[in-house]
Amino acid sequence: MNEAREILLFGRDILTSPGMKAERRLMQHGRVSVYEHSVAVAAMCLTLADALRADVDRRALVRGALLHDYFLYDWHEPGHAGHGFSHAFRAVMLASRDFVIGKTERDMIAHHMFPLNPRLPMTREGAILTVSDKLCALSETLCGRGRR
Repeated sequence: MNEAREILLFGRDILTSPGMKAERRLMQHGRVSVYEHSVAVAAMCLTLADALRADVDRRALVRGALLHDYFLYDWHEPGHAGHGFSHAFRAVMLASRDFVIGKTERDMIAHHMFPLNPRLPMTREGAILTVSDKLCALSETLCGRGRR
């Protein structure tokens, strides 16, 4: 199954939610919205899991990746100076409020900002998300666009 189909299969409810609609208007890195970044990270997670032949919960991998930056504010505005250190915890809180997420997704979201948040992910899915997020952020920041 290709990445786009798998993301839709496991994440359609997330992708069509009001929160993700808001993410389409919020910028993440360069000219990439939080929504675009989250979808790119989900695709990268699947690609990396396949490349590593990792035994992962693909549903949790997609859902955690889509929700890893579910903080729902413009972090570029004043008042969000500690964003890199705190947004993962806000994202867990809001994702838990708006969706049914399991232990794996919570771990992924809460620990994806390692090493800024000093606790390592406890799951393979969390480790894959942490790496995928950094790869996408680097591409978006340096190139101005995400993976397409």
